[in-house]
Amino acid sequence: MSDQADNFFTKLERRIQSVDSHLCVGLDPHPSEIGVQDSWSEEDACGAAFTFCKTIIDKTAPFAAAYKPNGAFFESLGVGGLETLRRVIEAIPDDIPVLLDVKRGDIGSTAVAYATSAYDHMKADGVTLSPLMGWDSVSPFVTGKYQDRGAFMLCKTSNPGSNEILALNLASGQTVYEEIAKLARTWSPEGGLGLVVGATDPIALAKVRAAAGPDVWILAPGVGAQGGNLSEACRAGMNAKGTGMLVPVSRELSRSTDLSAKAQELRDAINAARTSPSTSDEEENKETTNIEPYQKAFLEFSLAEGVLKFGSFVLKSGRTSPYFFNAGLFSKGGALHKLGSAYASAIMHSKELTNEDGTVNFDVVFGPAYKGISLGALVCAALYSGFGVDVGFAYNRKEAKTHGEGGMLVGSDMKEQRVLVVDDVITAGTAIRESHTMLTEIGAKPVGVVIALDRAEKRSLDDPVSAVQAVARDLALPVVSIVSLQQLQMYLKKSPDLYGEETLAAVSAYRVEYGV
Repeated sequence: MSDQADNFFTKLERRIQSVDSHLCVGLDPHPSEIGVQDSWSEEDACGAAFTFCKTIIDKTAPFAAAYKPNGAFFESLGVGGLETLRRVIEAIPDDIPVLLDVKRGDIGSTAVAYATSAYDHMKADGVTLSPLMGWDSVSPFVTGKYQDRGAFMLCKTSNPGSNEILALNLASGQTVYEEIAKLARTWSPEGGLGLVVGATDPIALAKVRAAAGPDVWILAPGVGAQGGNLSEACRAGMNAKGTGMLVPVSRELSRSTDLSAKAQELRDAINAARTSPSTSDEEENKETTNIEPYQKAFLEFSLAEGVLKFGSFVLKSGRTSPYFFNAGLFSKGGALHKLGSAYASAIMHSKELTNEDGTVNFDVVFGPAYKGISLGALVCAALYSGFGVDVGFAYNRKEAKTHGEGGMLVGSDMKEQRVLVVDDVITAGTAIRESHTMLTEIGAKPVGVVIALDRAEKRSLDDPVSAVQAVARDLALPVVSIVSLQQLQMYLKKSPDLYGEETLAAVSAYRVEYGV
């Protein structure tokens, strides 16, 4: 099958260009697929497996970028299973790469023996490997006499259990799978290694693409039977040229009543997904075609102060986010001045918090203890200095004061006054809800909430409403933010030289997965 003058990945790229396809056809002769019966002999089972695979090959060859026979199903047939596998590979046209899915992972002479079996006897062009034993377990498959072959290393697989090891966070702040992605580039700078990343995890796909760079090929199983979303996977895993990722499909194809038509349908669907803007892109263009100057300034000084960071951060929710925002790091006079100005600008640009004549529709700014106290004071001062708007300021104590003026509330009298509540972010909405209850109990009228950042993400996969949307819905209040996840994504798109395509890909994938 292999031409010694050819490299696996250049052969793959040539085939992709020839048939305009990123479809990798899986050849998995599972007993249930080939109709194995108890009365069958080994010869019967091997014959059925060969016919099953040969039929798929004959019908799908015009649309296949590569074939991926699963070695385990052939081995399970008995001694004759390996000969059947060899015959199946031999039946694949010479110009179509064959990736033997065996997931080998050993060292020394054992690894050499596995490579000899896969390449010299089975005649495969490439294999899948586990890299957890290090370069020693990988090099026999892609160096020396096999330097023209290729290997896809398991990086972040599609099974949920992969999180137990591959998603662990290292001292570097990155996950195990991100480190594996980097190794694909450093172990084989000539491009002999690819990565296996499940299509079921678009965030991992984006992070792997960011860590590995644009030239490393990704094999993304999980579309179809395992529930992976094709458009999300392509958006996260393809490089900027709309290539660099193979999409393997097995059961969805083999169970079709028209193999040829199904292969063409899959090929075309992959092409549509990798060349068309996603729904989130279209929504983004509608909702955020521009970033206001104050929003751009806010993002830039948040980054400069280290308040906003890009990387890999595990949130309280358990999600791994590509960015983190900590307003507590606004800790100098200049930064606090800019922060107050950004809040004031967001308020004055908001139709929900201003009237047609440009005046505000609230009388008092309320800052919930403790973070809201300083924020409320900053906002009041910035409204006055920047826009000539002079409103009251009040805040609450966590514990009632028993001497002096006493009580829980300090500052402007809020009875029968319209009140704007200020906070940094809304995570669960607890502080805002408690403030709303407190204000209504004293006869105040809450009219809105202003925050610094709206993460604009679902509270859970079962609850498609964000914490901000839930507050707005439950309390019937508008919630205005200086910036949201949409503006952050747009800022990254307009600043590719500052943070790179990798950061944008990670943030975009996070929004696809969790955004509202």
